[in-house]
Amino acid sequence: MGQLIVWNVISIDGFFEGDQPWDLRLHEYIWGEDLRRLSLQFGEEAELLVFGRNTYEGMAAHWPADTDEPEIAAYMNAVPKLVASRTLTAPEWNNTEATADPVGELARRKQLGERPIYVFGSADLVDSLLEADLVDELLLGIAPVILGSGTPFFTTSEAARSLELLESRAVDTGGVLLRYRPLRG
Repeated sequence: MGQLIVWNVISIDGFFEGDQPWDLRLHEYIWGEDLRRLSLQFGEEAELLVFGRNTYEGMAAHWPADTDEPEIAAYMNAVPKLVASRTLTAPEWNNTEATADPVGELARRKQLGERPIYVFGSADLVDSLLEADLVDELLLGIAPVILGSGTPFFTTSEAARSLELLESRAVDTGGVLLRYRPLRG
């Protein structure tokens, strides 16, 4: 069975983007050789990359033309991708399918797969996957910056979600990687 792993970079105060959509300047504070190696590891392991509609649009606009990180661009463009959208039916980015039922589709793919399925960004999608108990691991890069405002990664929930810490480690830029397993029940 495949593992569903959520990956995102957030600020110390919990924002995954600034005040404007796709304002990812916080990544500059944590990006370095350690995150570059982690990104390449994602490419080696991933069975599937999953995005919500907004994250998909940003990624699809960036990676086909990227020349700064050719190794990362190569796997981002080649690996199978799934975009969760009720309106997008014919995604144009290489190796991309769309689904209007991400919970059902990812439950099915977890059963069929053997390698990790990575969800990048996509706060609303992550919230629905957490609610459905499909997330096996949260991997968060904590950027050493306080943004002060922006879009929070985790939405307000009616109930607390308990997590088990699997790993914590500093990266070369002063950020921290945190790996958690959501506890069920």
